[in-house]
Amino acid sequence: MSENLIVILILFLYFSPVFYQLGIVLSERKKGNRKPLKKFLKVVKYSLAVFLVLVTGFAILSHTNYLNYEKPLTFDKFDQITFENFRGLEFFKKSLYGNEQFAYVVVAIDSKIENNSVTVQSLFYPSRSFVYNQNTNSKELLTHEKYHIKIAELFSRKAKKKISELPSFDKKRIEEIIRQAELDERKYQKEYDYNTFHSYVLGEQKKYEKEIDSLLDLLTNYQKPKIQFDVEN
Repeated sequence: MSENLIVILILFLYFSPVFYQLGIVLSERKKGNRKPLKKFLKVVKYSLAVFLVLVTGFAILSHTNYLNYEKPLTFDKFDQITFENFRGLEFFKKSLYGNEQFAYVVVAIDSKIENNSVTVQSLFYPSRSFVYNQNTNSKELLTHEKYHIKIAELFSRKAKKKISELPSFDKKRIEEIIRQAELDERKYQKEYDYNTFHSYVLGEQKKYEKEIDSLLDLLTNYQKPKIQFDVEN
């Protein structure tokens, strides 16, 4: 049974009391009895209110699994990350290109600009990332997903390098650098998935791993999140 059909059936069952009351209203209206209309409107009101609460809760859990929450992890926790940290929920998707072993990782470049200082770091969001089969032991799949985390860290370091090279604290220029880093990071992430076919093309996967690790090594001096500008500048 298709997922769309299941959703339609669930909605039909949920709203069946509404349809039932509507039938009574139409039947009694022919007899000139308008009293069932009030009951029908009351049923509709409460059904929609409960439905809205359920949909909101569903949407929140689909975005972030607060039932099994883990705060975002910084890159210094990279070596500790396993599929056990992928705590997000995926309610419908069952396979990716026919493969039931797949995962989805959520990362971001986080920044904070203060007076004469900037903090830029990459974050991994455990409760928004998911693995479809929690029992999977695919090292290749885990490696692929963790390199998404490395990519976010790479562009975080690139941004810090450009910021640290500024002659003085310039908030507008710093915001531009961070914004561009985020755009470049998103583009690179998509290319990485496309060219490796989500880890299935082993040769491309190894090529990216080597390239990303090499670039990270070149930017070792920009591991620390915070950049402090000289107050005198």
